[in-house]
Amino acid sequence: STYEFQFSRGTVAQVKSAVGRKPTVPSWFSDMLPLSFDLAWEIGRFRQLMREKLSAKMSKPDILDFINQHLYVDENAAEAIYSYMKQQHDFALIPTNNEILIEHYMEDDMKFAVFHTLYGRRVNDCLSRAVAFAVSKIQKRDVEVGVSDNGFYIASKKNLPAARALSLLESKRLGELLNIAIDKTQVLIRRFRHCAGRALMILRNYKGHHKRVGKQQVSSMILMSAVKRISEDFPILKEARREVLEDLMDIKNAEMILEMIENKRIRVTSIDTQIPSPFAFNLVLMGHLDMVRMEDRLEFLRRMHNLVQAKISLDKGKQGSSSIDELAAKKLYEEVWKDISPPETDKEKERLIHQAWNLKRVPMFAKREIVRLIEGERTDIRKDFLKALTTYRKEIDKTWPQDLKDAVFAAVKEIEVE
Repeated sequence: STYEFQFSRGTVAQVKSAVGRKPTVPSWFSDMLPLSFDLAWEIGRFRQLMREKLSAKMSKPDILDFINQHLYVDENAAEAIYSYMKQQHDFALIPTNNEILIEHYMEDDMKFAVFHTLYGRRVNDCLSRAVAFAVSKIQKRDVEVGVSDNGFYIASKKNLPAARALSLLESKRLGELLNIAIDKTQVLIRRFRHCAGRALMILRNYKGHHKRVGKQQVSSMILMSAVKRISEDFPILKEARREVLEDLMDIKNAEMILEMIENKRIRVTSIDTQIPSPFAFNLVLMGHLDMVRMEDRLEFLRRMHNLVQAKISLDKGKQGSSSIDELAAKKLYEEVWKDISPPETDKEKERLIHQAWNLKRVPMFAKREIVRLIEGERTDIRKDFLKALTTYRKEIDKTWPQDLKDAVFAAVKEIEVE
């Protein structure tokens, strides 16, 4: 099942059912250190060198020799790097530390703008929040965001003015904008609790009694609301913001990137693609791959790779397996997505379960039994629940959704037959 986060109270997350929606939270990466800005910059320089050599149409053996001398890797790694770079170069354009590539791509009714900003996750966290905040102000609606070390994406059902939003950001006012953007986020609320604890505004122990983290968090939210009414520049609140922007994120290097864009030292290029480019693939699929069973991932990735190869060959005008037009390529891509989309029966089950949990004046135990029936269980169903269905049949007919009512009573008939 897919759920949409609403808010948190203490350490409890409040969610609502989001039937049919694809997840946007990527796999857990808390234990992974973010790519440092300096290392990311050097990787960007290496991309620039590879782009120059591929544009100059150097031979494959010469480029492999360069990779071996520059990176000190074995033959297999050099071959993989060459293939990866060559596919991106042939498909679209290799982004570098001196050129940001914005890739516009559409999936179903969602429009994606993928920013190839290889500056590390801490810098990309700043840039993504700032761009998403600017887009949300332009469109007057929220947008989805995904962040990684290699870049970030924003997604919306409306057309995304990605390049315009990036151009609106000013390096000198980035801190001011991000302070507004993170003001009501969970990351600031959690950081404020740590800062308030260090400042002894929230006591972890009082008269020999230890306060649970959940209680501390609730206290910090009340305290944070009171502090904001006193002053937006309250010292503990300012420290919490500083920790978020400077320790968790990297606002200084983000400001430097924006300044280089303003000074034309970094170019910004926008392209439209039918399917994600090789560099954008992992970023766009952060949430989607969690929906694929482990044994199916290799086959899924292989099919996507073949589709990218077909698109490259199509652009070059080659014949053979890739003699397809643009619409056919898009159709193939949609067929690939069907493999990781939940079947219609699963969507129907999720919808009925969502209706069951939202029933009013129905006891919690009865809701659990309804969900068990929808999921296909027919044994050990509580007798008092089955009796209540008969007793309150008239009220059920008036208040329950028709499809939920049909599904439940059909399941009850199956139990009676057995």
